[in-house]
Amino acid sequence: MGVKIISKEEAANLIQDGQMIANGGFVGCNVAETLLRGLEERFLKTGSPKNLSLIHAAGQGDGIDRGVNRMGYEGLLKRIIGGHFNMAPKVGKLVVTNKIEAYNFPQGVITHMFRDIASKRIGTITHVGLNTFVDPRVEGGKLNARTTEDLVEIININNQERLFYKPHKLDVAFIRGTYADEKGNVAMSHEAVTGETLSIAQAVRNCGGTVFVQVDKIVQAGSLDPRLVKIPGICVDYLVLAETEEDKEVYFTSPYDPSLCGDAKVPVSSLAPLSLNERKIIGRRAAMELTASTVVNLGIGMPESVSSVASEEGIGDYMTLTVEAGPIGGIPVGGKGFGASVNPECIIDQAYQFDFYDGGGIDLAFLGLAQADEKGNINVSKFGTRLAGCGGFVNITQNAKRVFFLGTFTAKGLKIKAENGTLTILNEGSEKKFLKHVEQITFSGEYAVKNKLPVMYITERAVFELREDGLCLTEIAPGIDLQKDVLNLMDFKPKIAEPLKKMDARLFMESLVGLKK
Repeated sequence: MGVKIISKEEAANLIQDGQMIANGGFVGCNVAETLLRGLEERFLKTGSPKNLSLIHAAGQGDGIDRGVNRMGYEGLLKRIIGGHFNMAPKVGKLVVTNKIEAYNFPQGVITHMFRDIASKRIGTITHVGLNTFVDPRVEGGKLNARTTEDLVEIININNQERLFYKPHKLDVAFIRGTYADEKGNVAMSHEAVTGETLSIAQAVRNCGGTVFVQVDKIVQAGSLDPRLVKIPGICVDYLVLAETEEDKEVYFTSPYDPSLCGDAKVPVSSLAPLSLNERKIIGRRAAMELTASTVVNLGIGMPESVSSVASEEGIGDYMTLTVEAGPIGGIPVGGKGFGASVNPECIIDQAYQFDFYDGGGIDLAFLGLAQADEKGNINVSKFGTRLAGCGGFVNITQNAKRVFFLGTFTAKGLKIKAENGTLTILNEGSEKKFLKHVEQITFSGEYAVKNKLPVMYITERAVFELREDGLCLTEIAPGIDLQKDVLNLMDFKPKIAEPLKKMDARLFMESLVGLKK
Protein backbone atom coordinates (compact mmCIF):
# COMPACT_ATOMS: atom_id res chain seq x y z
CA MET A 1 0.00 0.00 0.00
CA GLY A 2 2.97 2.31 -0.51
CA VAL A 3 4.48 1.92 2.97
CA LYS A 4 8.27 1.82 2.87
CA ILE A 5 10.82 0.44 5.32
CA ILE A 6 13.73 2.85 5.71
CA SER A 7 16.65 3.55 8.04
CA LYS A 8 16.73 6.29 10.66
CA GLU A 9 19.23 8.17 8.48
CA GLU A 10 16.88 8.05 5.48
CA ALA A 11 14.02 9.23 7.70
CA ALA A 12 16.06 12.15 9.03
CA ASN A 13 17.06 13.18 5.49
CA LEU A 14 13.39 13.54 4.56
CA ILE A 15 12.81 16.23 7.18
CA GLN A 16 12.89 19.71 5.63
CA ASP A 17 13.74 23.10 7.10
CA GLY A 18 10.87 24.86 8.85
CA GLN A 19 8.62 21.81 9.19
CA MET A 20 6.44 21.10 12.22
CA ILE A 21 6.90 17.74 13.94
CA ALA A 22 4.27 16.13 16.17
CA ASN A 23 6.00 13.74 18.55
CA GLY A 24 4.33 11.03 20.63
CA GLY A 25 5.34 9.68 24.03
CA PHE A 26 4.84 10.09 27.76
CA VAL A 27 7.99 10.77 29.86
CA GLY A 28 9.89 7.56 28.97
CA CYS A 29 6.99 5.54 27.60
CA ASN A 30 6.31 5.07 23.88
CA VAL A 31 9.02 7.52 22.71
CA ALA A 32 10.35 7.06 19.14
CA GLU A 33 13.96 7.21 20.28
CA THR A 34 15.48 5.84 17.06
CA LEU A 35 13.78 8.50 14.95
CA LEU A 36 14.77 11.31 17.32
CA ARG A 37 18.38 10.14 17.43
CA GLY A 38 18.53 10.02 13.64
CA LEU A 39 17.38 13.64 13.48
CA GLU A 40 19.89 14.68 16.15
CA GLU A 41 22.78 12.94 14.38
CA ARG A 42 21.94 14.55 11.03
CA PHE A 43 21.81 18.03 12.59
CA LEU A 44 25.10 17.62 14.46
CA LYS A 45 26.79 16.34 11.30
CA THR A 46 25.34 18.71 8.68
CA GLY A 47 23.62 21.59 10.50
CA SER A 48 20.33 20.59 8.91
CA PRO A 49 17.40 20.63 9.13
CA LYS A 50 16.89 24.11 10.57
CA ASN A 51 14.12 26.04 12.30
CA LEU A 52 11.84 23.14 13.10
CA SER A 53 8.73 23.45 15.24
CA LEU A 54 7.82 20.70 17.69
CA ILE A 55 4.49 19.93 19.33
CA HIS A 56 4.02 17.26 21.98
CA ALA A 57 1.41 16.64 24.66
CA ALA A 58 3.18 14.98 27.59
CA GLY A 59 6.74 15.61 28.72
CA GLN A 60 9.23 13.33 26.97
CA GLY A 61 12.72 12.71 28.23
CA ASP A 62 15.00 11.14 30.81
CA GLY A 63 16.16 14.39 32.37
CA ILE A 64 19.48 14.18 30.51
CA ASP A 65 19.69 13.58 26.76
CA ARG A 66 16.96 11.18 25.60
CA GLY A 67 13.51 11.95 24.23
CA VAL A 68 12.97 15.51 23.00
CA ASN A 69 16.32 16.48 24.55
CA ARG A 70 17.64 15.23 21.21
CA MET A 71 16.06 18.30 19.61
CA GLY A 72 17.45 20.71 22.18
CA TYR A 73 19.83 22.58 19.89
CA GLU A 74 19.76 26.22 18.86
CA GLY A 75 19.23 26.33 15.11
CA LEU A 76 17.52 22.95 14.93
CA LEU A 77 14.52 24.11 16.93
CA LYS A 78 12.67 27.36 16.32
CA ARG A 79 9.43 26.83 18.27
CA ILE A 80 8.03 24.35 20.75
CA ILE A 81 4.46 23.80 21.95
CA GLY A 82 4.47 21.34 24.81
CA GLY A 83 2.60 20.15 27.83
CA HIS A 84 5.57 19.51 30.13
CA PHE A 85 9.32 20.17 30.05
CA ASN A 86 10.79 18.98 33.34
CA MET A 87 12.41 15.87 31.82
CA ALA A 88 13.81 17.80 28.85
CA PRO A 89 16.37 20.22 30.36
CA LYS A 90 18.15 20.79 27.04
CA VAL A 91 14.95 22.20 25.55
CA GLY A 92 14.14 24.01 28.79
CA LYS A 93 17.46 25.82 28.65
CA LEU A 94 16.68 27.11 25.14
CA VAL A 95 13.36 28.39 26.46
CA VAL A 96 14.61 30.21 29.55
CA THR A 97 17.55 31.75 27.65
CA ASN A 98 15.15 33.09 25.03
CA LYS A 99 16.68 31.09 22.16
CA ILE A 100 13.42 29.62 20.85
CA GLU A 101 9.71 30.47 20.86
CA ALA A 102 7.89 28.41 23.45
CA TYR A 103 4.34 27.73 24.60
CA ASN A 104 3.08 25.60 27.47
CA PHE A 105 -0.49 24.38 27.02
CA PRO A 106 -2.41 21.86 29.14
CA GLN A 107 -1.52 18.31 28.18
CA GLY A 108 -5.12 17.25 27.66
CA VAL A 109 -5.79 20.22 25.41
CA ILE A 110 -2.91 19.22 23.12
CA THR A 111 -4.17 15.63 22.89
CA HIS A 112 -7.58 16.98 21.87
CA MET A 113 -5.91 19.42 19.49
CA PHE A 114 -4.47 16.50 17.52
CA ARG A 115 -7.97 15.06 17.07
CA ASP A 116 -9.37 18.44 16.08
CA ILE A 117 -6.62 18.92 13.49
CA ALA A 118 -7.29 15.43 12.11
CA SER A 119 -10.96 16.26 11.56
CA LYS A 120 -10.20 19.77 10.23
CA ARG A 121 -12.16 21.51 12.99
CA ILE A 122 -11.76 25.26 13.29
CA GLY A 123 -9.67 24.79 16.43
CA THR A 124 -9.91 23.42 19.95
CA ILE A 125 -12.58 25.03 22.13
CA THR A 126 -12.57 24.28 25.85
CA HIS A 127 -12.87 25.73 29.34
CA VAL A 128 -9.56 24.16 30.33
CA GLY A 129 -7.01 26.85 31.12
CA LEU A 130 -9.37 29.71 31.94
CA ASN A 131 -7.89 32.11 34.51
CA THR A 132 -4.55 30.24 34.53
CA PHE A 133 -1.29 31.34 32.88
CA VAL A 134 -2.65 29.88 29.62
CA ASP A 135 -5.47 32.45 29.52
CA PRO A 136 -4.51 35.27 27.08
CA ARG A 137 -5.51 37.79 29.75
CA VAL A 138 -2.71 36.36 31.91
CA GLU A 139 0.20 35.01 29.83
CA GLY A 140 -1.40 33.17 26.93
CA GLY A 141 0.83 30.16 27.59
CA LYS A 142 3.89 32.09 26.36
CA LEU A 143 7.09 31.17 28.17
CA ASN A 144 9.55 33.91 27.23
CA ALA A 145 9.94 37.35 25.63
CA ARG A 146 10.79 35.88 22.23
CA THR A 147 7.32 34.34 22.01
CA THR A 148 4.86 36.93 20.72
CA GLU A 149 2.25 35.25 18.50
CA ASP A 150 -1.13 34.73 20.17
CA LEU A 151 -2.19 31.10 19.87
CA VAL A 152 -5.07 31.28 22.37
CA GLU A 153 -8.12 33.54 22.30
CA ILE A 154 -11.11 34.19 24.55
CA ILE A 155 -14.45 33.47 22.89
CA ASN A 156 -18.03 33.46 24.12
CA ILE A 157 -20.54 30.78 23.13
CA ASN A 158 -24.09 30.81 24.51
CA ASN A 159 -22.94 33.31 27.14
CA GLN A 160 -20.21 30.92 28.27
CA GLU A 161 -16.58 31.96 28.24
CA ARG A 162 -14.21 29.54 26.54
CA LEU A 163 -10.62 29.38 25.30
CA PHE A 164 -10.01 28.90 21.60
CA TYR A 165 -6.70 27.19 20.79
CA LYS A 166 -5.67 27.76 17.18
CA PRO A 167 -4.94 24.70 15.01
CA HIS A 168 -1.60 23.99 13.32
CA LYS A 169 -0.48 22.43 10.06
CA LEU A 170 1.47 19.34 11.01
CA ASP A 171 4.14 18.19 8.56
CA VAL A 172 5.75 15.20 10.28
CA ALA A 173 4.77 12.55 12.82
CA PHE A 174 7.35 10.72 14.93
CA ILE A 175 5.44 7.93 16.70
CA ARG A 176 6.08 4.40 17.90
CA GLY A 177 4.51 0.95 18.00
CA THR A 178 5.65 -2.61 18.68
CA TYR A 179 4.84 -4.62 15.55
CA ALA A 180 3.99 -3.53 12.02
CA ASP A 181 2.92 -5.67 9.11
CA GLU A 182 4.03 -5.22 5.51
CA LYS A 183 1.07 -2.93 4.81
CA GLY A 184 2.00 -0.57 7.64
CA ASN A 185 -0.65 -1.63 10.15
CA VAL A 186 0.84 -1.11 13.60
CA ALA A 187 0.08 -2.91 16.87
CA MET A 188 1.22 -1.56 20.23
CA SER A 189 1.33 -4.92 22.02
CA HIS A 190 4.34 -4.25 24.25
CA GLU A 191 3.65 -0.58 24.96
CA ALA A 192 2.60 0.55 28.43
CA VAL A 193 0.49 3.36 26.96
CA THR A 194 -1.14 4.03 23.61
CA GLY A 195 -1.07 7.78 24.25
CA GLU A 196 -2.12 10.05 21.42
CA THR A 197 -0.41 7.95 18.75
CA LEU A 198 -3.44 7.36 16.53
CA SER A 199 -4.57 10.98 16.83
CA ILE A 200 -1.15 12.24 15.70
CA ALA A 201 -1.05 9.82 12.76
CA GLN A 202 -4.51 10.87 11.58
CA ALA A 203 -3.75 14.57 12.06
CA VAL A 204 -0.48 14.53 10.13
CA ARG A 205 -1.94 12.34 7.38
CA ASN A 206 -4.91 14.68 6.89
CA CYS A 207 -2.57 17.69 6.83
CA GLY A 208 -0.78 16.10 3.88
CA GLY A 209 2.28 15.40 6.00
CA THR A 210 4.52 12.37 6.46
CA VAL A 211 4.02 9.73 9.16
CA PHE A 212 7.09 7.87 10.44
CA VAL A 213 6.55 4.96 12.84
CA GLN A 214 9.30 3.27 14.82
CA VAL A 215 8.61 -0.43 15.47
CA ASP A 216 10.45 -3.36 17.03
CA LYS A 217 9.65 -5.85 14.29
CA ILE A 218 7.92 -6.15 10.91
CA VAL A 219 5.69 -9.17 10.36
CA GLN A 220 3.76 -10.71 7.46
CA ALA A 221 0.70 -8.86 6.17
CA GLY A 222 -2.48 -10.21 7.71
CA SER A 223 -0.74 -11.78 10.72
CA LEU A 224 -1.73 -9.07 13.22
CA ASP A 225 -4.99 -9.36 15.13
CA PRO A 226 -7.02 -6.44 13.71
CA ARG A 227 -8.40 -5.77 17.19
CA LEU A 228 -4.87 -4.99 18.38
CA VAL A 229 -3.93 -2.73 15.48
CA LYS A 230 -3.84 0.85 16.84
CA ILE A 231 -2.53 2.64 13.75
CA PRO A 232 -3.95 1.58 10.37
CA GLY A 233 -1.59 1.32 7.44
CA ILE A 234 -3.56 3.97 5.54
CA CYS A 235 -2.12 6.52 7.99
CA VAL A 236 1.52 5.37 7.74
CA ASP A 237 4.15 6.40 5.20
CA TYR A 238 7.41 4.98 6.55
CA LEU A 239 8.45 2.29 9.01
CA VAL A 240 11.79 2.47 10.85
CA LEU A 241 13.09 -0.46 12.90
CA ALA A 242 14.21 0.30 16.46
CA GLU A 243 17.99 0.45 16.26
CA THR A 244 18.97 -0.80 19.73
CA GLU A 245 17.49 -2.77 22.60
CA GLU A 246 17.34 0.49 24.56
CA ASP A 247 15.10 1.93 21.86
CA LYS A 248 12.65 -0.91 22.49
CA GLU A 249 12.38 -0.25 26.23
CA VAL A 250 8.84 -0.02 27.56
CA TYR A 251 10.06 3.14 29.27
CA PHE A 252 13.54 4.58 29.71
CA THR A 253 15.73 2.11 31.68
CA SER A 254 13.07 -0.66 31.69
CA PRO A 255 12.94 -3.54 29.17
CA TYR A 256 9.66 -5.13 28.10
CA ASP A 257 7.51 -5.83 31.14
CA PRO A 258 4.37 -7.93 30.57
CA SER A 259 2.72 -6.55 33.73
CA LEU A 260 2.62 -3.04 32.21
CA CYS A 261 0.87 -3.91 28.96
CA GLY A 262 -1.63 -6.57 30.02
CA ASP A 263 0.33 -9.62 28.86
CA ALA A 264 0.56 -10.89 32.45
CA LYS A 265 -0.55 -10.09 35.96
CA VAL A 266 2.07 -10.14 38.68
CA PRO A 267 1.51 -10.51 42.42
CA VAL A 268 1.92 -7.17 44.12
CA SER A 269 2.72 -7.18 47.82
CA SER A 270 1.49 -4.34 49.98
CA LEU A 271 3.53 -1.20 49.63
CA ALA A 272 6.20 -0.88 52.31
CA PRO A 273 4.91 1.37 55.10
CA LEU A 274 6.42 4.82 55.24
CA SER A 275 8.40 5.84 58.29
CA LEU A 276 6.68 8.42 60.50
CA ASN A 277 7.84 11.53 58.66
CA GLU A 278 6.24 14.52 56.95
CA ARG A 279 5.27 12.42 53.90
CA LYS A 280 3.38 9.94 56.02
CA ILE A 281 1.62 12.65 58.04
CA ILE A 282 0.46 14.41 54.89
CA GLY A 283 -0.52 11.12 53.24
CA ARG A 284 -2.52 10.11 56.32
CA ARG A 285 -4.42 13.40 56.48
CA ALA A 286 -5.19 13.16 52.75
CA ALA A 287 -6.26 9.49 53.04
CA MET A 288 -8.85 10.56 55.63
CA GLU A 289 -10.73 12.10 52.70
CA LEU A 290 -11.03 8.81 50.81
CA THR A 291 -14.45 7.24 50.51
CA ALA A 292 -15.43 3.90 49.01
CA SER A 293 -15.65 3.42 45.23
CA THR A 294 -13.81 6.58 44.21
CA VAL A 295 -11.96 7.30 40.98
CA VAL A 296 -8.66 8.92 41.93
CA ASN A 297 -5.75 10.66 40.23
CA LEU A 298 -2.46 10.88 42.12
CA GLY A 299 0.28 13.27 41.07
CA ILE A 300 4.00 12.47 41.26
CA GLY A 301 5.85 13.01 44.53
CA MET A 302 4.05 13.77 47.76
CA PRO A 303 0.63 12.53 46.51
CA GLU A 304 2.11 9.03 46.10
CA SER A 305 2.07 8.81 49.91
CA VAL A 306 -1.73 8.55 49.80
CA SER A 307 -1.49 5.17 48.07
CA SER A 308 1.09 3.95 50.57
CA VAL A 309 -1.02 5.00 53.56
CA ALA A 310 -4.21 3.55 52.06
CA SER A 311 -2.45 0.21 51.55
CA GLU A 312 -1.08 0.17 55.11
CA GLU A 313 -4.50 1.08 56.54
CA GLY A 314 -6.25 -1.61 54.50
CA ILE A 315 -8.33 0.76 52.36
CA GLY A 316 -6.40 0.54 49.10
CA ASP A 317 -9.46 -0.97 47.42
CA TYR A 318 -11.46 2.17 48.20
CA MET A 319 -10.04 3.80 45.10
CA THR A 320 -9.40 3.06 41.45
CA LEU A 321 -6.21 4.82 40.46
CA THR A 322 -6.00 6.40 37.02
CA VAL A 323 -3.11 7.97 35.11
CA GLU A 324 -3.61 10.66 32.49
CA ALA A 325 -1.56 8.66 29.99
CA GLY A 326 -4.44 6.16 29.75
CA PRO A 327 -4.09 3.32 32.30
CA ILE A 328 -7.07 2.68 34.59
CA GLY A 329 -6.67 0.51 37.69
CA GLY A 330 -3.52 -1.17 38.90
CA ILE A 331 -0.62 0.65 40.56
CA PRO A 332 0.93 3.68 38.81
CA VAL A 333 4.68 3.61 38.20
CA GLY A 334 6.72 6.62 39.31
CA GLY A 335 9.88 8.28 38.03
CA LYS A 336 10.84 7.68 34.40
CA GLY A 337 8.03 5.12 34.17
CA PHE A 338 5.35 7.63 35.11
CA GLY A 339 2.42 7.09 32.77
CA ALA A 340 2.53 3.31 33.07
CA SER A 341 0.72 1.16 35.64
CA VAL A 342 1.46 -2.32 36.96
CA ASN A 343 -1.51 -4.68 36.37
CA PRO A 344 -3.77 -2.11 34.69
CA GLU A 345 -7.39 -3.10 34.24
CA CYS A 346 -7.65 -1.04 31.06
CA ILE A 347 -5.46 1.15 28.85
CA ILE A 348 -7.21 3.78 26.73
CA ASP A 349 -5.86 6.49 24.46
CA GLN A 350 -4.76 9.60 26.31
CA ALA A 351 -7.29 11.85 24.56
CA TYR A 352 -10.15 9.66 25.79
CA GLN A 353 -8.76 9.72 29.32
CA PHE A 354 -8.85 13.51 29.18
CA ASP A 355 -12.41 13.42 27.83
CA PHE A 356 -13.29 11.57 31.03
CA TYR A 357 -11.23 13.91 33.20
CA ASP A 358 -12.52 17.12 31.62
CA GLY A 359 -16.11 15.98 32.10
CA GLY A 360 -15.66 15.50 35.86
CA GLY A 361 -14.88 11.78 35.93
CA ILE A 362 -12.29 12.09 38.72
CA ASP A 363 -13.82 12.01 42.20
CA LEU A 364 -10.67 12.94 44.10
CA ALA A 365 -7.46 14.46 42.75
CA PHE A 366 -4.34 14.62 44.93
CA LEU A 367 -1.66 16.89 43.44
CA GLY A 368 1.54 18.56 44.59
CA LEU A 369 1.83 21.88 46.41
CA ALA A 370 4.88 23.85 45.31
CA GLN A 371 3.65 27.44 45.78
CA ALA A 372 0.30 28.78 47.03
CA ASP A 373 -0.97 32.32 47.54
CA GLU A 374 -3.73 34.12 49.42
CA LYS A 375 -6.24 33.64 46.60
CA GLY A 376 -5.67 29.88 46.62
CA ASN A 377 -3.69 29.93 43.37
CA ILE A 378 -1.10 27.16 42.92
CA ASN A 379 2.10 27.18 40.90
CA VAL A 380 3.75 23.93 39.86
CA SER A 381 4.91 24.96 36.39
CA LYS A 382 7.60 27.66 36.52
CA PHE A 383 10.11 28.69 39.20
CA GLY A 384 12.52 31.43 38.25
CA THR A 385 14.76 29.95 35.58
CA ARG A 386 13.49 26.40 36.14
CA LEU A 387 10.78 25.39 33.70
CA ALA A 388 8.59 22.43 34.62
CA GLY A 389 5.37 22.91 32.68
CA CYS A 390 1.80 22.18 33.65
CA GLY A 391 1.33 18.71 32.11
CA GLY A 392 -2.15 17.38 32.90
CA PHE A 393 -2.37 19.46 36.09
CA VAL A 394 -4.72 22.09 34.66
CA ASN A 395 -7.15 19.56 33.18
CA ILE A 396 -7.21 17.54 36.38
CA THR A 397 -7.50 20.34 38.94
CA GLN A 398 -10.13 22.31 37.04
CA ASN A 399 -12.43 19.34 36.58
CA ALA A 400 -12.14 16.86 39.46
CA LYS A 401 -15.03 16.81 41.91
CA ARG A 402 -12.68 17.49 44.84
CA VAL A 403 -9.06 18.66 44.74
CA PHE A 404 -6.31 18.29 47.34
CA PHE A 405 -2.89 19.92 47.18
CA LEU A 406 -0.25 18.11 49.23
CA GLY A 407 3.14 19.38 50.29
CA THR A 408 5.35 20.40 53.18
CA PHE A 409 4.71 23.82 54.68
CA THR A 410 8.25 25.01 53.87
CA ALA A 411 10.94 23.63 51.56
CA LYS A 412 14.70 23.05 51.61
CA GLY A 413 16.00 21.71 54.90
CA LEU A 414 12.78 20.99 56.80
CA LYS A 415 13.18 18.40 59.58
CA ILE A 416 10.37 17.34 61.89
CA LYS A 417 9.68 14.86 64.67
CA ALA A 418 6.30 13.28 65.27
CA GLU A 419 5.90 11.61 68.63
CA ASN A 420 3.06 10.75 71.00
CA GLY A 421 0.49 12.63 68.96
CA THR A 422 2.37 15.92 68.61
CA LEU A 423 4.60 17.55 65.99
CA THR A 424 7.92 19.30 66.63
CA ILE A 425 9.85 21.33 64.06
CA LEU A 426 13.53 20.43 64.48
CA ASN A 427 14.80 22.52 61.58
CA GLU A 428 12.71 24.93 59.57
CA GLY A 429 12.83 24.90 55.79
CA SER A 430 14.58 27.92 54.30
CA GLU A 431 12.11 28.46 51.48
CA LYS A 432 8.55 29.70 51.92
CA LYS A 433 5.76 28.10 49.94
CA PHE A 434 2.86 30.34 50.93
CA LEU A 435 3.50 33.57 49.02
CA LYS A 436 1.65 36.80 48.43
CA HIS A 437 1.58 35.98 44.73
CA VAL A 438 2.66 32.74 43.04
CA GLU A 439 5.16 33.04 40.20
CA GLN A 440 2.76 31.47 37.71
CA ILE A 441 -0.90 30.52 38.02
CA THR A 442 -1.16 26.82 37.18
CA PHE A 443 -4.32 26.47 39.28
CA SER A 444 -6.71 29.40 39.60
CA GLY A 445 -8.38 29.85 42.98
CA GLU A 446 -10.70 32.40 41.40
CA TYR A 447 -11.92 29.87 38.82
CA ALA A 448 -12.38 27.22 41.53
CA VAL A 449 -14.44 29.55 43.73
CA LYS A 450 -16.59 30.58 40.78
CA ASN A 451 -17.30 26.92 40.02
CA LYS A 452 -17.80 25.96 43.69
CA LEU A 453 -14.98 23.41 43.56
CA PRO A 454 -14.02 22.05 47.01
CA VAL A 455 -10.28 22.55 47.47
CA MET A 456 -8.04 21.60 50.41
CA TYR A 457 -4.34 22.34 51.01
CA ILE A 458 -2.68 19.77 53.28
CA THR A 459 0.72 20.18 54.94
CA GLU A 460 2.38 18.40 57.84
CA ARG A 461 1.45 21.17 60.30
CA ALA A 462 -1.57 22.98 58.89
CA VAL A 463 -4.61 22.40 56.70
CA PHE A 464 -6.28 25.11 54.63
CA GLU A 465 -9.49 25.30 52.64
CA LEU A 466 -10.37 27.56 49.74
CA ARG A 467 -13.33 29.80 50.53
CA GLU A 468 -14.98 32.67 48.72
CA ASP A 469 -12.71 35.22 50.42
CA GLY A 470 -9.50 33.24 49.87
CA LEU A 471 -7.37 30.76 51.77
CA CYS A 472 -8.65 29.83 55.23
CA LEU A 473 -6.64 28.00 57.91
CA THR A 474 -8.87 25.27 59.33
CA GLU A 475 -6.55 22.88 61.21
CA ILE A 476 -3.22 23.07 63.01
CA ALA A 477 -1.05 20.24 64.31
CA PRO A 478 -0.77 19.54 68.03
CA GLY A 479 2.49 21.00 69.34
CA ILE A 480 2.66 23.71 66.68
CA ASP A 481 2.65 27.40 67.63
CA LEU A 482 0.21 29.26 65.38
CA GLN A 483 2.18 32.48 65.20
CA LYS A 484 5.76 31.20 65.16
CA ASP A 485 5.38 28.02 63.11
CA VAL A 486 2.62 29.07 60.70
CA LEU A 487 1.72 32.75 60.36
CA ASN A 488 5.29 34.09 60.56
CA LEU A 489 6.26 31.80 57.69
CA MET A 490 3.58 33.06 55.30
CA ASP A 491 3.78 36.17 53.12
CA PHE A 492 0.12 36.88 53.81
CA LYS A 493 -2.26 36.41 56.70
CA PRO A 494 -4.87 33.79 55.89
CA LYS A 495 -8.40 33.77 57.19
CA ILE A 496 -8.56 31.64 60.34
CA ALA A 497 -11.54 29.39 60.98
CA GLU A 498 -13.43 29.68 64.23
CA PRO A 499 -12.94 27.37 65.92
CA LEU A 500 -9.49 26.46 64.63
CA LYS A 501 -9.36 22.66 64.89
CA LYS A 502 -6.46 20.47 65.93
CA MET A 503 -5.27 17.94 63.38
CA ASP A 504 -6.05 14.40 64.54
CA ALA A 505 -3.40 13.30 67.06
CA ARG A 506 -3.33 9.81 65.48
CA LEU A 507 -1.59 11.32 62.46
CA PHE A 508 1.49 11.83 64.62
CA MET A 509 1.68 8.36 66.21
CA GLU A 510 3.55 5.23 65.15
CA SER A 511 0.41 3.08 65.39
CA LEU A 512 -2.17 2.83 62.59
CA VAL A 513 -4.68 5.65 62.35
CA GLY A 514 -7.49 3.13 61.95
CA LEU A 515 -8.97 4.59 58.76
CA LYS A 516 -10.70 1.33 57.84
CA LYS A 517 -12.86 1.59 60.95
